[in-house]
Amino acid sequence: MDEREILTRFKAGALDRADAARLLTGRADRGARAERTACAERAEHAERAEHAERAERAERADGSVRPGPYGEHAPPAGTPHPARADASGAPSGTLDRPPPPGPAPDAAPARAVGPERGAEPVPERAVDDRFAVVGIAGRYPGAPDLDAFWRVVRDARDTSAPAPPRRPGPSPLAAGQRGHFLEHAADFDAEFFGLAPRDAARLDPQQRLFLETAHAALEDAGLTGARLDTLAGSGGTLRSVGVYVGVASADYALLGARSWTAGSPEAPAEGPARLPSRLAALLGLTGPGQVVDTAGSSGLTAVHLAVEALRRGTCAAAVAGGVELLLHPARGRDGAGEGVGAVVLKPLRSALADGDQVHAVIRATATGTLGPAPSTAPGGGPLLRETRQAALRRVGDAGAATGLAALTAAVLQLRHGVLAPARAGAGATPWPRAHDATGRTLPRAACVETPGPDGCPTLGARLVLEEHLPTAAPAPAAPDPADAREELVLLCAPTPAHLRATAARLAAWLDPAAPPGGTAADRPALASVARTLRAGRASGPCRLAVLVHDTPALAAALHRFATDSGDPGDSADRAGGPGAAEVRCVDLRARGADPLRLAAAPETRDYLTALWRSGRLEQLTGLWLSGVDVPWPALEARSGAGSGLVPLPPSALLRRPLWRDSAPVPGGAPERGSPG
Repeated sequence: MDEREILTRFKAGALDRADAARLLTGRADRGARAERTACAERAEHAERAEHAERAERAERADGSVRPGPYGEHAPPAGTPHPARADASGAPSGTLDRPPPPGPAPDAAPARAVGPERGAEPVPERAVDDRFAVVGIAGRYPGAPDLDAFWRVVRDARDTSAPAPPRRPGPSPLAAGQRGHFLEHAADFDAEFFGLAPRDAARLDPQQRLFLETAHAALEDAGLTGARLDTLAGSGGTLRSVGVYVGVASADYALLGARSWTAGSPEAPAEGPARLPSRLAALLGLTGPGQVVDTAGSSGLTAVHLAVEALRRGTCAAAVAGGVELLLHPARGRDGAGEGVGAVVLKPLRSALADGDQVHAVIRATATGTLGPAPSTAPGGGPLLRETRQAALRRVGDAGAATGLAALTAAVLQLRHGVLAPARAGAGATPWPRAHDATGRTLPRAACVETPGPDGCPTLGARLVLEEHLPTAAPAPAAPDPADAREELVLLCAPTPAHLRATAARLAAWLDPAAPPGGTAADRPALASVARTLRAGRASGPCRLAVLVHDTPALAAALHRFATDSGDPGDSADRAGGPGAAEVRCVDLRARGADPLRLAAAPETRDYLTALWRSGRLEQLTGLWLSGVDVPWPALEARSGAGSGLVPLPPSALLRRPLWRDSAPVPGGAPERGSPG
């Protein structure tokens, strides 16, 4: 029946009100689904046509086939357009909708691209509405980094303590109360981010904490250097990264307002609303940004909004997180907590095509009134549940950071294959993977949720994630170290002191005698370390380069550089004895970078490509040390070196105490207690 017939029957009494409403609603839903499906198909058709046209233009230009939008890595089978809906017309990614019936993605028929000349038929792509966690970082009570936080989670450690005695400002707790606090929450490395100490002192410490943590997560994702420069959104805008932050308190502004009314010459510190724009401005990001305040669910809601932005194609990657500090006595309470966490997200298909590391895969997100949690994983098998109650035991009532603490704990359990104890005094247990009826291995999966505050059930947030099981064949055995080729390892920092500290951190991490947070066998190959540093880290004015054949030689060279008491300006270190790797470093702050302005010449890129293909690492090193920013990802992809990234420790920060109405400490102490 069409709409007119339904209304006619209703007026004649042949249909009651409920049946008429049901029929009309069903027609509206079917129409909306059909329109969404048609729009998605039109968008996908336009995307394929544009891709084919670009490829044809490049082919006509020089007679060679150039990499498409995925570089030399073709998109995996079943790669969808981000705006596609499922067969029912509803957006995919809901928590309780089963996959639509029909043939497997591989069985989809081929379809012609369109009228463009030379275009070959392209297989129809199936929906893949999954999102990869490609970077992660955080600081939590008793845990200045994620290795320490894993020990807190695994061992069910009690992190409660009295209020920090040396933190500036009034004590947030009354006598006898205990909470879960971050160490050195008032410290910040203003110089690393190019801020004046007095300006940084006026920033809310929550902003400062999130700046440091988001930067560490982006470094973990390999998105602070040349790879970020080429990350394009749907409109072609480069450095397309969105920022979504959960912040539910503004204690620092309240403290500032109190001192301002008492006669302080400075206005109160700005609130959290500018946090996304400040991060975007400092790191040169061009995606959308939003601050979220839904109380304890703020962090997970920020992740949900980031996933939605990626699904719509409004950014190519997104930083999502939450931060909470307890600084004002009005919010003091027993069991209060603090924390900061951030994740970097990309569509799974893009992450795999770009060679990103995948910490976990987000299958679905939801906000609002949550209802019962799913009882099984999306593919079947058991489902770990990480709830607010579990987070309370580890980090206390950490407000906007609670959901990120729960998400991080879930990712760590997926990564290690270990189930954390459910209560204090219990031990961690192995977490074996399940198998389906055919014997296929199922990924471990977890459900993370934070409810809305009391009286506001519509502010809850939930997500389902699983581990990523690579389908590629295992890598061949590593070659004998004696036959390994020479690798170019690069480090950058804003100052010589930062460069030394970063070199010391990486040397300690690579040390085969005492590797922190694991064993020497866990460390990646030298080629992967070198590639990640070249392509995934930002260029800075203070630069270090070393050519080495193996990891022990790299660790020794970096340790020697870090402990040398001489001036780390322009120098070449040959003090390591016969056979030791030479460390070369420069400080470009005074003389400026690229004095010959080679980067502005269009022929420079072809010259750099020729040097790389010929293995002229010495010449490339000299150009890079002179200030030329070499496009490492493009060079390595063209030479077939691959683009896979590996996790490395973040750049070192030299934090100093900074608090409003107090002068920065002159030549303050270096970083204390926190490697992040």
